[in-house]
Amino acid sequence: MALLINHNLMASNAARNLAGAYNALSKSVRKLSSGLRVGTAADDAAGLAVAELMRANVAVLNQGVRNANDAISLVQTADGALAVIDEKLIRMKELAEQGSTGTYTTAQRLVIDSEYQAMASEITRIANSTDFNGIYLLNGNLSSDTHSGSALQPTGKLLVHFGTSNDSKEDYYYVQIETSTAAAFGVGNSSTQDAGYAVSTQAAAQDALDAVDAAIVSKDRIRASLGAVQTRLEGTVTNLQVQAENLAGAQAQITDVDVSTEMTEFVRQQIIAQSATAMLAQANVMPRLALQLLGI
Repeated sequence: MALLINHNLMASNAARNLAGAYNALSKSVRKLSSGLRVGTAADDAAGLAVAELMRANVAVLNQGVRNANDAISLVQTADGALAVIDEKLIRMKELAEQGSTGTYTTAQRLVIDSEYQAMASEITRIANSTDFNGIYLLNGNLSSDTHSGSALQPTGKLLVHFGTSNDSKEDYYYVQIETSTAAAFGVGNSSTQDAGYAVSTQAAAQDALDAVDAAIVSKDRIRASLGAVQTRLEGTVTNLQVQAENLAGAQAQITDVDVSTEMTEFVRQQIIAQSATAMLAQANVMPRLALQLLGI
């Protein structure tokens, strides 16, 4: 190589190499300090696109877990109210049994019927007042087979959404709760004079025994359905948590930095930077050799 004084090519080369080493060092410092291998699109454009979609799905799955847990709380609220209704129905059957015997007078049987009707009214009150977050559960609002969410207020059976998309087989299902008023169970004055209408006469009390039995069976069927839904929701929560965990792990494989590997790269670039700095200093000295040839 010729000895030049207008252009210090060795210094330019050393400066370029030093700049590259410092740029690599900067990237290593950013990755090690953030813990991310992919912090910008320039690090891995394809990896970033895949990882961001995974990150979105993890967030959606975690929200799905919360949705399913909310639905479990809703089901438990309904089941708790039905447990209270159960006690009222048992008391009504007890009163029907009491009114069925001939050892009571008409006046006493009317007193028995008064409590019987009070129990029926309480069942209806519980059914009409039991709600979860403003959603009434036992008054028939959720008993329809048809769901519609197109209006501001959804109607019909309750839709529980927990998946990342909108596939009815994978991402949501329905919670349907039959009407649980006294009229729906066929007991009390509101039952339009079915067999469980009253216990004010001996014959009516005898008929009420079977009617209350039927009401208890209807109530148990609703509770069994709710129990099955709760079990299903609990399984859904577990499955969603496993999915979110595995998806987060897959995302980490793409985006998270391997500290040991990156630290090795950092040290390597640090050595290169130190060497380039030393050589740049030496390259800047080389043009002075021309002065010796000039005798200066």
